[in-house]
Amino acid sequence: MDVMGDKVTLFESGRFVQTSDRGPVEEPEGAGSAHPYATGTRHAGTDRTGAVPLGLDGAGTEGTGTDETGAVADEVAELARRRLAAEAGDVEAMSVLGAMLLRRGDLDGAEPHLRAATAAGDRAAANNLGVLLQQRGYADEAAGWWRIAAVAGSAPAAHALGRHHRERGDEPAAEYWLRQSAEQGHVLGAYALADLLEHRADAEAERWMRVAAERGHREAAYRLARALDRRAGESAADSGAGPPAEAEQWYRQAAARGHRRAALHLGAILEKRGELKEAGRWYLTSAKDGEARAACALGFLLRDAGDTESAAVWWLRAAQDGDGNAANALGALHAERGETQTAERWYRAAMDAGDVNGAYNLALLCAEQGRTPQAEQWYRHAAYAGHREAANALAVLLLQGGDTTGAEPWFSKAAEAGSVDAAFNLGILYAGRGLEAEALRWYERAAAAGHTEAALQVGMARLRGGDEREAERHLRCAAGGGSAEAAYRLASLLDARRPPPPAHELGESVIHEKTECEEWYERAASQGHRRAQVRVGMLAAARGDVVEAARWYREAAEAGSRNGAFNLGLLLAREGSEPEAVLWWTRAADAGHGRAALRLALVCARRGELAEGQRWADRAVALGPREVAQRAARLRDALREELSA
Repeated sequence: MDVMGDKVTLFESGRFVQTSDRGPVEEPEGAGSAHPYATGTRHAGTDRTGAVPLGLDGAGTEGTGTDETGAVADEVAELARRRLAAEAGDVEAMSVLGAMLLRRGDLDGAEPHLRAATAAGDRAAANNLGVLLQQRGYADEAAGWWRIAAVAGSAPAAHALGRHHRERGDEPAAEYWLRQSAEQGHVLGAYALADLLEHRADAEAERWMRVAAERGHREAAYRLARALDRRAGESAADSGAGPPAEAEQWYRQAAARGHRRAALHLGAILEKRGELKEAGRWYLTSAKDGEARAACALGFLLRDAGDTESAAVWWLRAAQDGDGNAANALGALHAERGETQTAERWYRAAMDAGDVNGAYNLALLCAEQGRTPQAEQWYRHAAYAGHREAANALAVLLLQGGDTTGAEPWFSKAAEAGSVDAAFNLGILYAGRGLEAEALRWYERAAAAGHTEAALQVGMARLRGGDEREAERHLRCAAGGGSAEAAYRLASLLDARRPPPPAHELGESVIHEKTECEEWYERAASQGHRRAQVRVGMLAAARGDVVEAARWYREAAEAGSRNGAFNLGLLLAREGSEPEAVLWWTRAADAGHGRAALRLALVCARRGELAEGQRWADRAVALGPREVAQRAARLRDALREELSA
């Protein structure tokens, strides 16, 4: 069953639907030092929500012990030490204590310390107070403190203020503050600025995205790779090349930092390049992080390796997460096992996930079971959703039911959408109406897209029109695509151009070199083309290879060729096997071969079986051709006179 939703073209099939997040989730920027001008950054990249919390500025401490209990004890001791210093009026301790409590989510405990440090002129405390107020829902008041800290040179505060203005639609102010943050080396500021500029289609966006990526921002690395990938998309489609090496490099960096979509794309690049083992590792990494498309892709990889059981496990996981392609794959797997009810359930799940291939596959399933009304219903469902192959299948179904009028618009819709089969079918439809010019137009369109039978039809039309050059070109395309009829017709065309063989002296040995037309005849013959088999037999007989000739004649005759049966009879008669020859001539004559009937009449006359000879002579007169009919009539009259004498 031709099931849609397979992995053939990962991106074209919609397997990798492009999504974009606002940005990465970054861990708060706690400072390792309490100095108001010492601001550090530490980021954790992208999670599944796409939210971007604002950075803390100023001090924060982390345990360095080997055990979690020891780290907690160290933090408690540090809090106690900072609290004592803050109560003694140490501004730095107030700022650090406020930041530490804010990190722990103790907003009520943090606020008085941050306000006290801010009142004493601590820049980091002003930024962190803004973060606290923003968490409480007082965004405008938070922005006021961020502005104070940003003016004092806080890059995290400038980043937070820029985001605040962007959320309110004030892009000029947002750009100003984000640029301030980015130019001070703040990685989140560089990323947010790049995001803003990219939204405006500003060419400068890539520079800042690159800056953020180079400083370790994994979402920036991913988006930079996507931008490079998209830019190379058209040229890559034309040349068949993959994404640029630089894009792959950034995908790899983002994936190495845990970016699941980057791991997905990296896996796809490696799979396309044939590096399946590494592709599988990245798909697995992405799938374990919850990327349904990676789980689906991993399933296809495992299926291609012959491990359908493991493939089903990953498809199930992806389908349960809403991946329609995986649901289709599960449906196809169960359909192959004959579990049609389960297959139907998964195809419906694919439809529920928004994958139109589910309706098409369900229609195929119904058609195989002979449930024509249901098949038509689901073909229609998919066709109305824009599925071109469903539109073509629907048209074929209508045509089989005698509804030519209803079929034609669906063929047209599918063909205009790019269905090669539909274009060919339109050609057949118009040819059946005698509209040869219109039929040829659609045949040519399908042939240009690589449709073998369409190329054959164009070649035959060009032959009828006397354009041998174009005919040969199309016949070569069709023959190369596997059409036995095209190979035979191409061979016949080349055969007609061959000069007659040179005369040889009696007894002179002749070395036979196989011509191109013979090669095409043999190709068609090996594909079961009966006329080609007869022709190959004739060529073998002409060069004296009786065994080869008999083999090809017999193969054609057993397949129903009356010419093959007649020629085999001639060969057997010459070799002295007249009884077997009579058997093959009888088969040929019964199939309507006039010359075979005449031969049988002559054999009967020679044997003295006059009545039987007269019967075969009558048959030969009826079958023809003209010269055979004339000879058979004379023989019949002679036999009649002999019988009446």
